Amino acid sequence: MRVMTSCVARRGWLHGAAATLAAPLLAAFAGSRAWASAERRIVSVGGALTETLYALGAQAELVGVDTTSLYPQAARQLPSVGYARALSAEGVLSLRPTLVVASEEAGPPAVLRQIESAQVPLMLLHTDYRFEGVLTRTLRLAGLCGRVQEGRALVAEMERSWSQTQAVLARRASVGKAAPRVLFVLSHSMAQVRVAGSGTAADAMIRYAGGVNVLGHVEGYKPLTPEAAIAAAPDLILATEQGLQAAGGIDGLLKAPGLAQTPAGRARRVVAQDALVLLGFGPRLPQAVAALAEALHGKLA
Repeated sequence: MRVMTSCVARRGWLHGAAATLAAPLLAAFAGSRAWASAERRIVSVGGALTETLYALGAQAELVGVDTTSLYPQAARQLPSVGYARALSAEGVLSLRPTLVVASEEAGPPAVLRQIESAQVPLMLLHTDYRFEGVLTRTLRLAGLCGRVQEGRALVAEMERSWSQTQAVLARRASVGKAAPRVLFVLSHSMAQVRVAGSGTAADAMIRYAGGVNVLGHVEGYKPLTPEAAIAAAPDLILATEQGLQAAGGIDGLLKAPGLAQTPAGRARRVVAQDALVLLGFGPRLPQAVAALAEALHGKLA
């Protein structure tokens, strides 16, 4: 059974029709002999999706992952199909998958069409930078791999953790301190440093953690310019651990245009977290928000 009929259809499915189509699709898969547990072979393209499949107990059915699938450690031992945005049809199909699950950023489109043409079910899951979106994606993955009960249990645990995190944030907000003004810098290559505006995972995490994204008035990721950095005047600079390492540490990062001239740069207030934890929006989201809030507010204390 083909999940998608074209890459154009993918966009429509991802939005308004998703709720309507999801139930019959999952029911069809669950009732198909080809989807019996012993025969299921899953390729996962997206670190958060892979992490979720492990949390659901479906790791024995994983036969391949992309290069962003770094957690848990065991995922790194699986065959790699390359970077999510630069997949090769041959690499994916050589693993003889019965299902490919991927985030909607996966591509290129021509490769996705080739996978579809090979009659391999391809499920593209909507990237939603909300806690509710993580729950929805978890339940869909659970249905696809025949672990509905495990999915419900995982969602319930995430909801408990989220409630605890929100209670901590509410207590912090009641103190009345000003929200930290944060600039997220994506610096995996110092030749192309970018900053995060609205509609990004970084923006959502900053807001969830009780901060203010100083570039929340722009949309998406933009190249860093000294004028924009200085005008934004962030209290803190947020980066990924991988990006900070690639930059050569705090000293290297502050060499990026304008950063050293900001309040955050002058005080060397830089917070770095693991990229998958910070931006992945996977099962560890409640803990990631709590850790980020602690780091942001603690740095200003």
